Amino acid sequence: MANPFRDMSVFIQILVGVAVAIVLLLVGLFVPISPVAAVRAQEDQAAIERTKLNQEVIQLQVYQQRYGELKQQMDALSKQLETLKTIVPEEKDTDEFIRLLQGAASASNVQLRRLTALAVVSKEYHYEMPFEVAADGPYFNILDFFGRLARLSRIINVGDLTFTDPDSAKSGAKFPLRPGTTVAAVFTATTFFTKPADQTSAPATGAKATGAAAGKP
Repeated sequence: MANPFRDMSVFIQILVGVAVAIVLLLVGLFVPISPVAAVRAQEDQAAIERTKLNQEVIQLQVYQQRYGELKQQMDALSKQLETLKTIVPEEKDTDEFIRLLQGAASASNVQLRRLTALAVVSKEYHYEMPFEVAADGPYFNILDFFGRLARLSRIINVGDLTFTDPDSAKSGAKFPLRPGTTVAAVFTATTFFTKPADQTSAPATGAKATGAAAGKP
């Protein structure tokens, strides 16, 4: 039996072979059931998923940058909060307040004679804790004492200041005066704290800072 394909010229046979190869290739690419089409579909799906992942990575990079910025802001705010707690503590810390006063007085060679606790005053965001203070010493030492109070880590406001003759000081008692004492000062030293306090227990008069508290001349 004759084979028509063999009867064709070599050039025609080549064209037919190329045409058959193209048809087979097209069938493999576009027929859904073909293995080539299945692999191509998987590649297309993988490309789509990769695009989605790239978009998610870009979004996460933005959040990562923002997280770093927010962390820096939080660290800065935490440091500020710690500083504010030193300046205006949460608790009364009355002992620490008296220690600061006594330390400043000793450094200035000023004698504290009396500390009288006054009633705590409630404000909108904080509480004021005032003390009436009596002190004496050389005039410029008293000024240095006030300057040291202004430089303390905790806020201490001085008000209602009066200077008197040490021999007639309003201290309620007579004390031996150090050599060089020229003035006696009576003033209100007010510090602050933030937590609510029991104001009913604030004494009308406080203990006098004599002996160990004020130091003996």
